[in-house]
Amino acid sequence: MSTTQSERLRELLEPLVASQGLDLEEVAVDTVGRKRVLRVVVDSDTGADLDRIADVSRALSAKLDETDAMGAGAYDLEVGTPGAERALTEYRHFVRATDRLVKFQLHEGGDLLARIRAVDEAGLDLEVPGVKGRKATTRKLAFPDIAKARVQVEFNRKDSDASRAKPAGHDANGLDDADDLDDLADTDHTNDKKEEEA
Repeated sequence: MSTTQSERLRELLEPLVASQGLDLEEVAVDTVGRKRVLRVVVDSDTGADLDRIADVSRALSAKLDETDAMGAGAYDLEVGTPGAERALTEYRHFVRATDRLVKFQLHEGGDLLARIRAVDEAGLDLEVPGVKGRKATTRKLAFPDIAKARVQVEFNRKDSDASRAKPAGHDANGLDDADDLDDLADTDHTNDKKEEEA
């Protein structure tokens, strides 16, 4: 997908996603076999449940049908959430990952596995798990020191934070209810004019 098309799609879709109370995280066009797939990833501070995914999918589908942003030919529209092991690239991502276990790749080299406890403009307050029975330690990590960050899935969280109330749309492990909904809100689009002319 050309940069121009990507920018055009983002400009077209972002206001609609925002009107649904969601953030547009990603827009990608992929070719799967002979079909094109437009993948739109959305999120919010409270997650996105099935109803919100369906609502935004209908709104995006209607807007795309009104325009030629996807060009000629058929395509599928898939609307979903970032998933459990989401990459953290924006300030809001780190805020939403508070109390989650994250693997950091540092610019100075090496990896760090730690739980985000607080986020401010300067960086993150982290809790680094203890190894072999040692107590956890705290650490401050500035944003410029982070090369990459990705949330880790936790299935058996043993500390008391596992039962702490999470924002709506999250379960006790911090996983979004809609984490595996990437293919739920699919819409098949065809360009009827092109098919009639063929």
